[in-house]
Amino acid sequence: MNTTATGRAIPRAKLLLAVLAAILVAAACSGTPDDDQSADQRIVSISPTGTEMLFAIGAGDRVVAVDQFSYYPDDAPVTDLDGWNPNVEAIASYDPDLVVMQTSGDAGASLEALGIEVWAHDAPFAFEDVFVQIEQLGEVTGQVDEAAMLVAEMRTEIAELIAAAPDVSGLSYYHELDNTFYTVTSSTFIGQVYSLFGLANVADPADAEGSAWGYPQLSDEYLVDADPDVIFLADTLCCGQSAQTVAARPGWDQLTAVRDGRIVELNDDIVSRWGPRLVDFIAAISGVLVSLGATS
Repeated sequence: MNTTATGRAIPRAKLLLAVLAAILVAAACSGTPDDDQSADQRIVSISPTGTEMLFAIGAGDRVVAVDQFSYYPDDAPVTDLDGWNPNVEAIASYDPDLVVMQTSGDAGASLEALGIEVWAHDAPFAFEDVFVQIEQLGEVTGQVDEAAMLVAEMRTEIAELIAAAPDVSGLSYYHELDNTFYTVTSSTFIGQVYSLFGLANVADPADAEGSAWGYPQLSDEYLVDADPDVIFLADTLCCGQSAQTVAARPGWDQLTAVRDGRIVELNDDIVSRWGPRLVDFIAAISGVLVSLGATS
């Protein structure tokens, strides 16, 4: 027998029931992102990719503020928060329980010191990294099932798009990041997307040693000599580039891609963000290749 503080005896069975009840109550109070407490979670996102992921997994209704470049989807609560130079005081003013950001650094540490949970992510190196990030965000927001469903849907759609595209092995391409000819090599995540279709990147020799981290700046002369079969423009929004402006560049009218009308105008944001709209990027490439046919 055990006794209470007043000295009264407590039957062992009742004591065990009391302990069990206490454990259950403690577990309920401690909570996890998967329980009802997540419904009251206030989220601030200063990562455009993170914002898209949050809304795609069904956590958008808890997002109280996003950075100035998180303008997708349309109902994202855009503010003047700066994701590149995070202002801890400004972020904390929204009283968040969770902050989603890229590479947290000092700002992330300061937010955590205030008792605010931080979920930070880096640019992916492979497709699996994208799926892992979505699933991790699902865990911290209590949207585990929704995140798993999104990943499954993305995997299926991507596989179907790749399967639908013709064999274009042998065709070369140039992916333009801006009108000063910065581009990507096959070592980058964007480059890996093109590699799925068997396309050859004309920029690879320009950064063979990786000194530019996969983002070399090319020149007019280099590109004219490389003569890509297809040109993908990821600077239509930032820099106003189009098939017309490319064709008007000195000497570019002789390029195979220009002569054959193989200049593809992409949405900068879709290409640069690796969240749910990665499927849209792959769909754009697949669609172009289908229209070209197996011309390698």
